[in-house]
Amino acid sequence: MTVDSSQLHKQAVSGQRDSNIQHRPYGARTARFAEERRIHCYSMDRHLTVSGFVVEGDRTLLHWHRKNGMWLPPGGHIEQDEDPVQAVVREVLEETGITAEVIPTRAPMPFDAPAQLPAPYTILVEDIAEGPHQHIDLIYFLRPVAGLARVIIDPDPFVWVTKDQLRRGDALPVASCGVDLPIPDDVRLLALEALAAAHAT
Repeated sequence: MTVDSSQLHKQAVSGQRDSNIQHRPYGARTARFAEERRIHCYSMDRHLTVSGFVVEGDRTLLHWHRKNGMWLPPGGHIEQDEDPVQAVVREVLEETGITAEVIPTRAPMPFDAPAQLPAPYTILVEDIAEGPHQHIDLIYFLRPVAGLARVIIDPDPFVWVTKDQLRRGDALPVASCGVDLPIPDDVRLLALEALAAAHAT
């Protein structure tokens, strides 16, 4: 349908409307769009988490996560008032007994303020079985702080996995069920990246 712009102008000035032109209430459309966004955002329960690949020499620590049914590095939820670096250092200490420090994977920006935190190597969006639920997982690489002994955790659920095992894609023995199970590809490849980063710095 062709609309005469001059006629529209006259109608707008006089307050009249052409019955052939559909006028949608802007406020209603905006409210509906906002509601759809609210439902989309809040239907998914998302938590901020951290994972830390701890590197010592040519090996890294993994454990069999019973709930998720896979090999994983230490990690967990970021607690209230924690920054991500504090969270990953705490999780590593609590789970492994190792006091560790983050391995920087990129240089900070050249300014003094505001303060900067070491950036994660990557951020994963992980679907969790109890859904709709996701972990926004910040991935860090760490190394033990020199001169600090590891606190013994008994039983120790973690195993050291070597670079060669990771490259070959070896399955690891799960003590609780007496079988060997493979490391997920994302965990295996990130572990290799962690080893490379540790040797580069």
